[in-house]
Amino acid sequence: MESVRVPLGERSYDILIGSGTLKDIGRHLKGTAFWRDSSARTAIVSNPTVYKLYGDTVYESMAEAGFEPVKVIVPDGEEYKTLLWAEHILGKLLSAKLDRSSFIVALGGGVIGDMAGFAASTYMRGIRFVQAPTTLLAQVDSSVGGKTGVNHPLGKNMIGAFWQPSLVWIDTATLGTLPKKEFIAGMAEVIKYGIIRDSEFFEFIGKNKKDILNLNSKALTRIIKRSCEIKAEVVSKDERESGLRAILNCGHTVGHAIETVTGYTRYLHGEAVAIGMHMEAHFADMPQKEVARIKRLIESYGLSTGLPKDIDEGALMAAMEIDKKALRGELRFVLPETIGSVKVLPVKKDRVLKALKRGG
Repeated sequence: MESVRVPLGERSYDILIGSGTLKDIGRHLKGTAFWRDSSARTAIVSNPTVYKLYGDTVYESMAEAGFEPVKVIVPDGEEYKTLLWAEHILGKLLSAKLDRSSFIVALGGGVIGDMAGFAASTYMRGIRFVQAPTTLLAQVDSSVGGKTGVNHPLGKNMIGAFWQPSLVWIDTATLGTLPKKEFIAGMAEVIKYGIIRDSEFFEFIGKNKKDILNLNSKALTRIIKRSCEIKAEVVSKDERESGLRAILNCGHTVGHAIETVTGYTRYLHGEAVAIGMHMEAHFADMPQKEVARIKRLIESYGLSTGLPKDIDEGALMAAMEIDKKALRGELRFVLPETIGSVKVLPVKKDRVLKALKRGG
């Protein structure tokens, strides 16, 4: 397996990347501190779609290793990433009598990882959890870095906690059952890493599109590992987003606003971020040919770069005003200086509104 270390002192952990490895997760955990100093009771949090595909494999792997797994299922979809369903998870943990030595395995995409991590951060004031991401977006982004939380009708991810996983276990074989639409949405986050930190990686994504879309194992491992390396580097320097870590939100100010005003049901996260990355590039002081390169790469993967005409610009502005990067009412965006380098800068509201009305 390939590995990436997230160096955070006593909260450091490994990201392990392989193919066909879910069946080995229990044996691996048995050989770590999870087995030596924890109770045998654990919870597998998943949704019906993912559990049907991989739940039994993980359950049996955990049981064979000596753990006593409990299945916790929540509905599939961003619209269920709420306090109500987080409370449901916590209730199941209490009913199963998990204690402070227990841990959670988050088996699924970003919604499951965020909710299971949030539950782990609050249950008995914090227990350990393992990320076992099964979508591309979760494997390259949301499973790493310790951001957990739920959505609110007024804003995405505004309720949550920083709670680092103890391990991220990535099985690239799970991408073989991922709907193409979701895989493509995950590519938006991969492209983001090229824009913010690595121009050569940006080029690789463009030149190797065929292998990536055909799920070539070597290409998949390359994009997942490099994405994780970039995120690990940023998170290790700014764990709680006091400065540098904000660059990971490239495209997310507009993207989160799109998700919020459409009720988290119309766009997948990556689809909204793709639009956001292109729109926010127009706010930057960078050559138009570079903006065009970003647009071409995003669209080459079948992602949209423009706002639909039926989305209200005023509602988008209102959603952006409660973005976590906003400061004293001033909108701030992650803006590329060039491909591979970005800065967080303020943009006047009238300029933003003008771009929104233009549609990107």
